Amino acid sequence: MLRELAIHLALLLLLPPLVVGVINKTKAFYAGRRGQPLLQPYFDLAKLLRKGAVYSRTTTWIFRAGPTVTLACALCAGLVAPLHAGRAPLGFEGDVVAFAALLGLGRFFTMAAALDTGSAFEGMGASREAAFSALAEPALFLSLAAICLRAGTASFGAAWPVLHAEGWLSGRAELLTAAIALFAVLLAECSRIPVDDPGTHLELTMVHEVMVLDHSGPDFAFILYGAAIKMTLLGSLLLHLVVPRPAAGGWLAAGIFVGGQLVIGVLVGVVESVMARLRLSRVPQFLVGATVLGALGLLLALAGGHR
Repeated sequence: MLRELAIHLALLLLLPPLVVGVINKTKAFYAGRRGQPLLQPYFDLAKLLRKGAVYSRTTTWIFRAGPTVTLACALCAGLVAPLHAGRAPLGFEGDVVAFAALLGLGRFFTMAAALDTGSAFEGMGASREAAFSALAEPALFLSLAAICLRAGTASFGAAWPVLHAEGWLSGRAELLTAAIALFAVLLAECSRIPVDDPGTHLELTMVHEVMVLDHSGPDFAFILYGAAIKMTLLGSLLLHLVVPRPAAGGWLAAGIFVGGQLVIGVLVGVVESVMARLRLSRVPQFLVGATVLGALGLLLALAGGHR
């Protein structure tokens, strides 16, 4: 038990920046560049933590609390969501809902901190973030419902072992639709192309980046680290769907998890290299399409349960 807890914490705390490094390396490869070192995200976090933070006189405690609460929510979500094993350290009945609620709470404080600056520019980004997240959350919940339906409970600890026991060999078509919908949610929630471009600084196209322009030093490090953790957590949901592994955990399951996360990083990098960012008017259509896939997966799961 202690070994599994140690492995879970190590994966949660140490792996996320590496996934971001893999994405950057993949994009550099497609662009014909050498690119930054694979471990550059770790160096960036260490550099930001050594710096001081600057606060505007117009901001309140909400602006200062935003990055801390966002990171805390991501870490708490990482304790209720299984990573390499079928169960999480703090798993409980209804942890599926708690997982989504924690991610939503972190997003809310990010938007509140942006609004607290009093900047219309950051308010524009917060408005876009709220609209896109409202369209992405139904796809997430519908996909999770399709996964949990066979187990009959809203708990990762009960759903994943059933999924691992049956998996793709059972011919469950809802797994395919849920996997596609979850990947679309990952791109949207983590502000990646085609929903958002993390490398852009064009005023009319920025979404997430515009909300964190005024953060600096350790606060900005918390934001980057929390975003990397969120990507790893959403990637873990996708991996549980497509990659069977021992539900009891262990070093083999941890190795499969790390390899799968790196593959997801490469896949995200490929998507960002071969696609352009969608027009803002097209993003809702993309997210509604993911919701439709999630709903289709739930209908297929219901139909399969009545056979």
